[in-house]
Formats: sequence, C-alpha cells, structure tokens
Amino acid sequence: MIAISPRPTGHNWNTVSFASTLYLIPILDLLLAKVPNQWKAEIRLGLQEALVNAAKHGNNLDPCKKVLVHFSTASDHYWWVITDQGSGFKPPHCHDDPVVDRHLPCDRHECGRGLYILRQVFDEVEWNSQGTELRLCKQVRTSARLPLVL
Repeated sequence: MIAISPRPTGHNWNTVSFASTLYLIPILDLLLAKVPNQWKAEIRLGLQEALVNAAKHGNNLDPCKKVLVHFSTASDHYWWVITDQGSGFKPPHCHDDPVVDRHLPCDRHECGRGLYILRQVFDEVEWNSQGTELRLCKQVRTSARLPLVL
C-alpha cells in the first residue's frame, strides 16, 4: 500500500510511504512527476538505488517496515528525504573516482556501486547520524553539466 500526504511546513513538502518492496515503479513515477524530462532518467537511476537500499538493506525487505520519502521542489532544486526503519549504517568515506585501488584492504576501497551512483547523480548526499535517513538534492538548471543519462 502506498500512502501520500502533504507535509505541514512552509516549504511545500509531500510525503509518500510504502511497505518495504522492490516494486518501485509507481513510487518512482510519483517522485519524478515534476522533474524536467531531460533529467528524469538520471534521477530515476539515483532514486531507485536509494529506495532499494532503504527497503532491502535498511528494512531487510520486511513488509511490516515502511520506507518514508519526503519530497519537495524549490525553484530548480529537487529534494528527497528517504527514511527506513532499519538499524542504520555508517556510510564509507569514498572518493568519487571510479578507479579502485585493489591493493587497499577491502573495507578501505569498497564504496559500493549504489553509493557511487548516488554521489554522481545528486548534488547533495547526506545521511543522518544514525544512518537511517538519506537526504538528496539535485539542481537541474545548472550550466555545470548536462544529464549523465539521456
């Protein structure tokens, strides 16, 4: 079941919640509804990765646990705050360089494909101190670059 409700703040936030599942098509469609078409494929990839992490790794696909997503648009900035009910995790300190030094111990060089994708797609990627809430921001009208995925 998907529940949608407005978030009562001055920033025009909305909230969607759903039971932990990997069937994310309707959720992603809702979260991308206001994103400009040329950015949808790239942001969809990033949001899918974040939602899969929350449902699978955070909530262990427990259908009794929910994933919450607060989302908002302000000018050319799009915000998503994804919260799971898991025990949390501590994100590794990874470099944005996709080339991995295989001579480092495993815990020092493994960033994870998903975390790498998040850092490439979004302009801001931050977790809360418990590792149960992920804050993502994307500025879509930047002249810095074109979308990675067309």
